[in-house]
Amino acid sequence: MRLGLSSPLEHKSPWEWAGKMNRMGCTSVNFPVDHTCDEDLLEEYVKAAHEYGLTIAEVGAWCNPISPDAKVREAALIRCIEQLKLADKIGAKCCVNVSGSRGERWDGPYKENLTQETWDLVVESIQQIIDAADPKKTYYTIEPMPWMYPMGPNEYVKLIHDVDRERFAVHMDVFNWITTPERYFYHEEFMEECFCKLGPYIRSCHLKDVVLLQEFTLQFRETACGRGTLNLEKYAELAGRTDPDMPLIIEHLDGDAAYLESLDYVKQRFGRAGITI
Repeated sequence: MRLGLSSPLEHKSPWEWAGKMNRMGCTSVNFPVDHTCDEDLLEEYVKAAHEYGLTIAEVGAWCNPISPDAKVREAALIRCIEQLKLADKIGAKCCVNVSGSRGERWDGPYKENLTQETWDLVVESIQQIIDAADPKKTYYTIEPMPWMYPMGPNEYVKLIHDVDRERFAVHMDVFNWITTPERYFYHEEFMEECFCKLGPYIRSCHLKDVVLLQEFTLQFRETACGRGTLNLEKYAELAGRTDPDMPLIIEHLDGDAAYLESLDYVKQRFGRAGITI
């Protein structure tokens, strides 16, 4: 597997960025600039990544292509198309986004997210993005979320079927799908279900942890690796079995120091388990 960080960390040049990632033991990265970047600078980032043997795991789109606001929706669709074109141009494993929300917050929970009309909008938006970008080497992917489609492996299988595009694939974040006591306490079985049903389509994975709080009502909290209770070795094993070069991207930490601490922890923990990263 190829371990990486969602943060580019503080850096002053593409070569400093790539060199730092390499020295820390990262072998995959999220691309740190978007399609609006100066062409020469963009090419320097790509060259630096290749020079240091870093797989470009993800190009993020991170916007709302099904927003109820027409202007927001149009701008988001354009961004997704351009980011997918960028991912294809630089040979990234995937371009990733969420499916979108039907409220003001681009990734927020709303009743309107969970309707047949919204499902149809999600399918149509993904088709539109892929058809317009026409990628040849990369894939458009949706990150699992707890309150928007798809909310489980069966829904993702259905989404793949309904979208019906060769260049639509899966970004795996099983942690965002830990939404019930069953999935939490039997998370190893749930992980196996996810990789069994979606494995051939998975292009990149996020890595973090989850803890169930001892409070009413039911509350789950995303945490840094090791501060929750999930079997991260099991997750890594399933990811590596799916693809020996699968990116595992540590995300959602506050500041460079937290990322470096988590990276060191994961390397030591996986090393003790005999997991090659």
